Amino acid sequence: MQRGKGMKYVGDSRVKAEGRMRNVPKDYSEYPGKTEAFWPNFLLKEWMVGAVFLMGFLVLTLAHPAPLESLADPSDTGYIPLPDWYFLFMYQLLKYEFASGAYNVLGTVVIPGIAFGALMLVPWLDTSKERRPYRRPIATSLMLLGVASVVFLTWESVAQHDWEAAAEQGKLQEPTDIDMEAQGYEIYASQQSCIGCHGDQMTGGAGGPNLLETEKTPEEVIEIVKNGQGAMPADQFDGNDEELEILAEYIANHGQNPEE
Repeated sequence: MQRGKGMKYVGDSRVKAEGRMRNVPKDYSEYPGKTEAFWPNFLLKEWMVGAVFLMGFLVLTLAHPAPLESLADPSDTGYIPLPDWYFLFMYQLLKYEFASGAYNVLGTVVIPGIAFGALMLVPWLDTSKERRPYRRPIATSLMLLGVASVVFLTWESVAQHDWEAAAEQGKLQEPTDIDMEAQGYEIYASQQSCIGCHGDQMTGGAGGPNLLETEKTPEEVIEIVKNGQGAMPADQFDGNDEELEILAEYIANHGQNPEE
């Protein structure tokens, strides 16, 4: 049986002095302040910290519930998607030229793979028993680099996002009473450039204003469609002049058949 700091007591010559008792935790008194037993000391601390963060997160979800938006519209090409806050750093990374377009695989697979792979390899890269950060340069450097990258990319994503447009595009709209049986709506729905920016209900979104609130005449609508206005480019209508006139009268009449 082994006791103390190296002293051995053998009561029977048939008992091996080097034998180790199973399921008996090592005596950590030799390393004061440097380590502790995993069970129950360390694991209990982890559970307590996790419980505090979990309760704080639940309080936040109750105090600030997720906002409701309008129904998803797959035809709305002007919609600006925004992931949840914990994925904003990845969303921002894909905005850079070296991680998007032709290099999309680099931004979605290679860079995240290297980052998370390095974090997974930390236990093998740094086998030091020191607990002070400055005595563990590899692990500390990797963690600081990871945290700084996530914080910076998240901050950039929040700063660059158009929050006013996002609030407008997600705003709940009251049901409209536009005439979807009219010829003007058939022409409107056939134009991807129209329905993509102004929505299937003509109430607008991130790409265009609410057409039901316009006070323009049919002639002014035709002028805007042909020459563009603001962010709307010119010559986006794919149809003949007669169809354009029908559409302009329909829009000027706030989504109702002009003949009525």
